[in-house]
Amino acid sequence: MPEKSSHNVVLEPRLVARKFLARPQHEGMGAIVRRSIGRFELKYFDPFLVLDEFSVTAPAGFPDHPHRGFETVTYMLQGSVTHEDFEGHKGTIGAGDLQWMTAGRGIVHSEMPAAQGTQRGLQLWINLSSKNKMIEPNYQEVSSKEIPEATKDGVQVKVIAGEALGAKSPIYTRTPTMYLDFTLKPKAHLQQPIPSSWNAFVYVLEGEGIFGSSKATSTTAHNLLLLGFGDGLEVWNKSGKALRFILVGGEPLSEAVVQFGPFVMNTQEEIDQTIDDFDNYTNGFEKARHWRSEAAISLGF
Repeated sequence: MPEKSSHNVVLEPRLVARKFLARPQHEGMGAIVRRSIGRFELKYFDPFLVLDEFSVTAPAGFPDHPHRGFETVTYMLQGSVTHEDFEGHKGTIGAGDLQWMTAGRGIVHSEMPAAQGTQRGLQLWINLSSKNKMIEPNYQEVSSKEIPEATKDGVQVKVIAGEALGAKSPIYTRTPTMYLDFTLKPKAHLQQPIPSSWNAFVYVLEGEGIFGSSKATSTTAHNLLLLGFGDGLEVWNKSGKALRFILVGGEPLSEAVVQFGPFVMNTQEEIDQTIDDFDNYTNGFEKARHWRSEAAISLGF
C-alpha cells in the first residue's frame, strides 16, 4: 500500500474493548483525581501506568515527592501549576501547556497551584524500558501556542506527541507514544490511524461521542475506553455539542513491571534498591537530602 494511503485511511477500525468511568478520589494533599489507568480494575495498560484527571485548589496540591523509572506527562486544561525539583528546575505550566518529564534514575519535585480557583489537568505516567529506567532526568516543555494544531472537516487536533491531520509534534518519546487532543464539532466524523502493534485508549473530556462503530452507544465525559485490535480509530459526534477527547497510544514494552508507589522498575530487587537509594540519598537522590520546595517551606512542611 502506498505511504500516503496508509497514513490517511483506517481499514480496520478498533472497537471498544473495555470501558471505565473514572470516579473522583483523594490524592496528594487535598487534591481530587479521577484515576482511570492505575486503579484496581486496570493496574497497567502497557506502557501506561497511570492516567489522572486532576482538580486542585490552593492550598491543596502535590507537595514534595519522588519518582524513578518512568515519565510523567502533565497537560493543563484549566488554570496553572508551579513545578519545582531538587535540581533547581522551576516553572509554571498554564492552560494548554505541556510538560513531559523523564524522571529516569530519580527526581524529587512538587506540583502546586499557581492561581486562584480550580486548576484542572491530565497527568499520564508512561513506563520506560529497562535500558532507559536509570537515564538522567530530563524535561521537554511546550507552551500552548507552540503545540502543533490542525483543523479539517469539523475536526480540530492539538498534537502533543506523534502526528495527526498533517501536524507533527516536536516531542521525543523514548517509549514510542502518540498523544492527541481532538475536538469534533457536531456531526463531525474522524478516522485516525494508530500503529497496529500499539496499545491505545480514549479518555473523554467533554460532550459525548460514538467510538469504534457507528452502531455503538455514545460515551460521555470522564470515561476511559480501551481500544481493541486494528489500524486506527473511527469516531462520530452525533450530538448537538462539541466532543473533546484525548487519544493516546504507545508501543508495549512487554517487560516485567514491579511498582512501589512512585517507583517503577522491573524486579523486586530493583525496587528494594530504589527505596534504599531514596532513604539514603544515593544513586540519583543525593540532592534530596537538603532540598525542600518553596511551596513546602511556605506551607510549613
